[in-house]
Amino acid sequence: MSNSYGKLFRITTFGESHGAAVGVTIDGCPAGLEITTEEIQYALDRRRPGQSDITTPRKEEDKVTILSGVFEGKTTGTPIALVVNNKDQHSHDYSHVEHAFRPSHADYTYTAKYGLRDFRGGGRSSARETVARVAAGALAAKLLQHYGITVQSYVSQVGTIKLRKHYSKLDLSQIDSNKVRCPDGKIAARMIGVVEEARDSLDTIGGVVSCVVKGVPAGLGEPVFDKLHAELGKAMLSINAVKGFEYGSGFEGVKMRGSEHNDQFYTDEEGNIRTRTNNSGGIQGGISNGQDIYFNVAFKPVATILQPQTTINDAGEEITLQGKGRHDPCVLPRAVPIVDAMAALVLADFLLRQKVNKL
Repeated sequence: MSNSYGKLFRITTFGESHGAAVGVTIDGCPAGLEITTEEIQYALDRRRPGQSDITTPRKEEDKVTILSGVFEGKTTGTPIALVVNNKDQHSHDYSHVEHAFRPSHADYTYTAKYGLRDFRGGGRSSARETVARVAAGALAAKLLQHYGITVQSYVSQVGTIKLRKHYSKLDLSQIDSNKVRCPDGKIAARMIGVVEEARDSLDTIGGVVSCVVKGVPAGLGEPVFDKLHAELGKAMLSINAVKGFEYGSGFEGVKMRGSEHNDQFYTDEEGNIRTRTNNSGGIQGGISNGQDIYFNVAFKPVATILQPQTTINDAGEEITLQGKGRHDPCVLPRAVPIVDAMAALVLADFLLRQKVNKL
């Protein structure tokens, strides 16, 4: 079941980078959810290649087709199938890596596991697979919206350039106002400069995407193995190039004492239970407590660089390899909608699971 995710709101993705298409089936989406092709397309347009000069120049329109499960603008409760055709494959760009193990790619591990691999753009290990996740995530986000839950991700760090403002001090409506998807214009300009420098030197750069989820009710998550933060971590770490996940105070919390870190409860004027601080990141005991959920996702530099590197081939011989083709100098701008999608999928699944937990 390695190509499926979720228990009640369950997705299964399919397709390869240079295959005919990529797509997803969604099972468990409640009937009656209003959804349009345009809403799904909007999410895909934020992820698609060729958006700007700091993303891959591969030209894919990523036009989605709804094959089943939606009738007259509403979900029917039956499996939903979405497909996006691949149109701009340059498979010949990868002929030089047919027998090579590219540094920090999945070439060797896929060969070790399966005894063969699709070398065209990495096949199933390519980030092209995330098209399917983003398409499914659009439906999950629409379901969350119905319950007043919003998911917003943004780039908070590129290389050493870091946005240090707390998310509550940012205007998150400005996330898409620049090509790096950082809601602070001045910091965004510096980030873009770092990406352009990496691109011009035939190199790549990594960074951090931050995510904020608002409107989550208390009670989502499971107490032991399916803790909400554990599932969010699993979902984020399943995204290509992700190397780290932290929620709430994260690693900075180790510098604090319990008296500083504890989130003290109080009852607000409307009778709601709140906490005065939110070092817990909206999750305690693996279950949401009604506060904002926030977390950071670390992305490594894109592994394909256009500089010569030493590696070996599948015969164990040392070779020199230089990347070719069209690649992102920084994955972060296009990773933002992927983080959005995976967070929405996790929360949609837990939302449905909670509805069967109590009368």
